[in-house]
Amino acid sequence: MDASPARRRASAAAWQVFAWAGAALFAASVGYFLYRYFVAFGEITAGTPSPALVAANVALFSAFALHHSIFARERVRALIARRVSPAAERSIYVWIASLMLIGVCALWQPIPGVAWDVRGPAAWALRVVQLFGVWLTLRGAAVINIWELSGVSAARLAPDAQRPTPAHDKANSTTSESGVSGGEFKTEGPYGWVRHPIYLGWFLLVFTVPLMTMTRLVFALVSGIYILIAIPLEERSLLRTSGGTYEHYRRQIRWKLLPGIY
Repeated sequence: MDASPARRRASAAAWQVFAWAGAALFAASVGYFLYRYFVAFGEITAGTPSPALVAANVALFSAFALHHSIFARERVRALIARRVSPAAERSIYVWIASLMLIGVCALWQPIPGVAWDVRGPAAWALRVVQLFGVWLTLRGAAVINIWELSGVSAARLAPDAQRPTPAHDKANSTTSESGVSGGEFKTEGPYGWVRHPIYLGWFLLVFTVPLMTMTRLVFALVSGIYILIAIPLEERSLLRTSGGTYEHYRRQIRWKLLPGIY
């Protein structure tokens, strides 16, 4: 009796477990980031800001950003899909990114000083903007499909972990932050306003804090600069691989990040 179908089913099931575990790790990493940023990074540190500490934090986040940039390359994704499993390509990215985010937050060095300390009605106004940033991020992820972003959909759609279905191949090859879901560029919700609402939500989340310690500010600036560098690179890749559909999407949705400005 040929046992290969049973082995393939077992392999597919294993990748599904791997994908679900990666999704859980991703949720944990986001929770850990929120704790670190809003609690630990909010502690005021006495002293004078040290260029060495800032440089250490920049290097730490750069390693995280480099991983994201490498995994975004089509050749790297194709290599992983070919050598490991197409069903696991997204999940492997999620696992590594989640672990690295936890590492960045855990190893981030406190920087002495306070950039600003807003109180009273202005502080409440900032919190409202921040909540809007949280909604923007969650709504943007929901439009794309959080299960595609986490890699769970890819593992579900591939009944054979080594030979994915065409539906899986299409979904897994086009999943990104840029409003893409299963090869379709979304224009609903916040994706009708800007092409990168999740990134906009991130800016609002990290910058609109009433108490901006230098620890927080360095994190916000470094992550924000990386996003501004990543957006044109990501769009260039989508233009190259989407067969003209992303160019049509860009004509529909003019603004990248901030309506009327950028």
